[in-house]
Amino acid sequence: LSQTSNLQPCRCNCWSPHRCPCVLLVEAFFVRLPLAGRYQAREMVLLENFRVSGPNVVYGEESIVSTYCYSGTEIVAPSEGESSWTVKPTQTTYEIRTDTRVPRLGVMLVGWGGNNGSTVTAGILANKLGISWRTKEGIRKPNYWGSLTQASTCRVGSYQGEEVYVPFKSLLPMVEPNDIVLGGWDISKANLADAMERAQVLDFQLQSQLREHMKDMVPLPSIYDRDFIAANQEKRADNVITGTKREQVEVLKGHMRDFKEKNQVDRVVVLWTANTERYANIVEGLNDTMENLEGAIDRNEPEISPSTLFAYACISEGVPFVNGSPQNTFVPGLIDYAVAKKSFIAGDDFKSGQTKMKSALVDFLVGAGIKPTSIVSYNHLGNNDGKNLSAPQTFRSKEISKSNVVDDMVASNEILYGEHEHPDHTVVIKYVPYVGDSKRAMDEYTSEIFMGGRNTIVMHNTCEDSLLAAPLIIDMVLMAEISTRITMKKDGEADFSSLHPVNVLLSYWSKAPLVPDGAPLVNALSKQRAMLENFFRACIGLAPENNMLLEFKTAGFEEQR
Repeated sequence: LSQTSNLQPCRCNCWSPHRCPCVLLVEAFFVRLPLAGRYQAREMVLLENFRVSGPNVVYGEESIVSTYCYSGTEIVAPSEGESSWTVKPTQTTYEIRTDTRVPRLGVMLVGWGGNNGSTVTAGILANKLGISWRTKEGIRKPNYWGSLTQASTCRVGSYQGEEVYVPFKSLLPMVEPNDIVLGGWDISKANLADAMERAQVLDFQLQSQLREHMKDMVPLPSIYDRDFIAANQEKRADNVITGTKREQVEVLKGHMRDFKEKNQVDRVVVLWTANTERYANIVEGLNDTMENLEGAIDRNEPEISPSTLFAYACISEGVPFVNGSPQNTFVPGLIDYAVAKKSFIAGDDFKSGQTKMKSALVDFLVGAGIKPTSIVSYNHLGNNDGKNLSAPQTFRSKEISKSNVVDDMVASNEILYGEHEHPDHTVVIKYVPYVGDSKRAMDEYTSEIFMGGRNTIVMHNTCEDSLLAAPLIIDMVLMAEISTRITMKKDGEADFSSLHPVNVLLSYWSKAPLVPDGAPLVNALSKQRAMLENFFRACIGLAPENNMLLEFKTAGFEEQR
């Protein structure tokens, strides 16, 4: 090694990897360069703690304030008689302030007793209590894998040729999942221990250790409207709020206030992980404006869905509301109400498995100049979500959210797609009780390639649906909370203002992201991830991660270093 590269001795001061007790460590950190015929170090460094030092960021006792120069472009149409468009680089300076006082957070789940709610609760408790359990593969320890905030990293630069990363959660002060106080509602009165057993998601030995901690957790009564979910859910509905829609809203508001006071939490976030509802009809004079929606609630109009009532109650209380299901909870009047009250809303529909892969793969194919022409997605599952989706009206909600996920990627490439051209896209979901929460997803992607050729990619994915969704729920409530602590202003503006009430920072986790009127809709997974990371980097005065690595592009960069 000393003769073939520019390396220092390994950590035990032994030069030969064949004799070195650290041989696995050495092999992990070196990669063969085919052209050079030698080895080059490729060590990755993870920094648990760091602080940005520079003129564009100030760390105070209660906040981080950054000055960020946002680079964009302005597109100018050709003048009369000209054919060339003009692209002008632009720069806008923002001041971004993040309150670093991390609150005690309460999370209330609608559908707390369902598969997702019981799995999230069990996972947080297992991590908090350090519970391990034995399976046929050996001892398992709790983790937050699958969570972007807790288990992913971000590159911040390089040190002596080594890539340096930090945990995503260290970019800004965030709530620790173990500190979350959980509560919520469910139409079933089963306690969380029984709900966990009913879900059949977690290993038996883990359930046995958690039962004592969950048996006294009982959901609050929820709103049940048989017109909005499948008829097969009626047997579960033994824990419901009665009364008119306005009375139900007042009960929900009281529940949130009582939860906050009883648990001494500083902030509450509500997330819908209950049954998928059918789409609500958008009717002029009913739910098309804020005033009409309020009047419809007062008149007890039947077309106002339970999820819309939950969101309305949250907005009234200034509580962030996240919709994890595909129905159109956010009717126009509700969005108007959120904007007027400056209360955060986000959704729709968890992007956890099949659709997450689709938003990555189609983005890759279109970006590579390959033309997807047919996308066929088939699913079968046997949990209560699958049972509810067996009704045509609720399946239609899911079909819409799954089908629209590729639209922006297709629209981005008019070289491949003509006007109004779109891939054939079919989504099928079947209920098969035997497989339980172990969802099967099968996809076939057919694309046109060079000189009339065709390429077909077939994918088969098996997973516990709730084990994919649970980390997303954690991420979404943490992101909803930190959004309330970030304010910003443009250069020349006197006062800081909060982020837009329609919270696009949660788009990464949503099949059908809700965006403000007039804002671009982005479904491509890589773009959503980059947006999220770069926004956090802007909050601490760092430039976007553009992956150019210009410092390594010039000839002789080794000598310069």
